[in-house]
Amino acid sequence: MPFATTSFRKRRRATVSKGRVLAVCRSDRKGIPKEDIGTGRLVEESGLEGDAHAGFAHRQVSLISMEDIRKAQEKLPDLRPGSFAENLTVEGIDLGESRIGRRIRVGRALLEITQIGKECHTKCAIYRTAGDCIMPKKGIFCRVVEGGTVSIGDAVEWE
Repeated sequence: MPFATTSFRKRRRATVSKGRVLAVCRSDRKGIPKEDIGTGRLVEESGLEGDAHAGFAHRQVSLISMEDIRKAQEKLPDLRPGSFAENLTVEGIDLGESRIGRRIRVGRALLEITQIGKECHTKCAIYRTAGDCIMPKKGIFCRVVEGGTVSIGDAVEWE
């Protein structure tokens, strides 16, 4: 009788470790959707140059995935990158793997995750404009560890 072998390796969930930037978004005021500027400069310990949220201690830069925006578009088809006031819209990387302290390289910049989601005490201007807001559950907030230019198409990967 032939000897049968079985694999005892645990199957690990396939994860995506590299994605790309779809939009670099900025606004000069808080609480409004941001506009895609294509290329921006992330300033160390500050945030996206010229953005209303730059300079704030631990939420200098915000990210959201296009995959999450697409899900929200099922109810609100007019949503686009920047609708949730995120600085960076990314795709192809599993932001669900985020944890506080984890680092992510975006273009030439290095970011460190400082907060996952946010508390929304009232229906913010984004909610009133878009009809929903996914930032409280899906938004990732970071501080800029190493500054650099970030542009549409740049790689996004976990460090």
